[in-house]
Amino acid sequence: MGFHRPDRIEDALAAVAAGASVIAGGTDWYPARGEGPMPMDVLDITRLPGMRGITRDDAGWRIGAATTWTDVVRADLPPCFDGLKRAAREVGGLQIQNAGTLGGNLCNASPAADGMPPLLTLDAQVELAGPDGPRRMPLAEFVTGPRQTALRPGELLVALHTPDPGAAAGGFVKLGARKYLVISIAMVAALVSVRGGRVEWARVAVGACSPIARRLTALESDLAGMAIDDLAGAVRPDHLDALSPIGDVRGSAEYRLDAVAELVGRALVQAARGA
Repeated sequence: MGFHRPDRIEDALAAVAAGASVIAGGTDWYPARGEGPMPMDVLDITRLPGMRGITRDDAGWRIGAATTWTDVVRADLPPCFDGLKRAAREVGGLQIQNAGTLGGNLCNASPAADGMPPLLTLDAQVELAGPDGPRRMPLAEFVTGPRQTALRPGELLVALHTPDPGAAAGGFVKLGARKYLVISIAMVAALVSVRGGRVEWARVAVGACSPIARRLTALESDLAGMAIDDLAGAVRPDHLDALSPIGDVRGSAEYRLDAVAELVGRALVQAARGA
């Protein structure tokens, strides 16, 4: 097995074009291989320039794809990132947070990926590099299904971009069989802007309750103008029509829907308090 760790994007793209498997932290990739042999080339992207770190620009923030969850927790970021920070603290244990990356979490494309809901509320876009040059697309279009993304042959995810949402604050609530080291039964992220004790606008995204994490756009529309004291009970059953949870060993579909209604209220209250 060949292991490549280039420090030039051109060399990385050449390795991808030749069929190398891409890893950043490898915290999902290695366990998925099991005990069998790995007769393929492996490309570690963590040394590529610009792949790690969070920077501010005139439009918002750029997050390198190899930025770790610990990097997110320790970064000096405004309240709009509070939901992402809360999610980062619940990704596995500290060892996983030190090695696991945002880009790896997204490219693994699990329906229960902790990074997806908060990044969806931040209107994140992905920056891709490939043989046809760079391109961007909304994160909501990048993950297309369980373990499926819109990456074209030979492409790499190199960064995420989030626009500046002003004084909004984020929240994140996750339900599992225990507090840490657990795959989610359901999770909710919220981003709320408050003016005069009322919701100016809000974004809400739910993970682990459909093939991909989804925004609840009907709920978002109804939240505009609502008093923040009413947020805990803001969810109606029809607000959850975009979701299609399954039943598995962690919980039934019915339980997930019941839980999500409560989690949404908690995430909204958490975000509104931060705003």
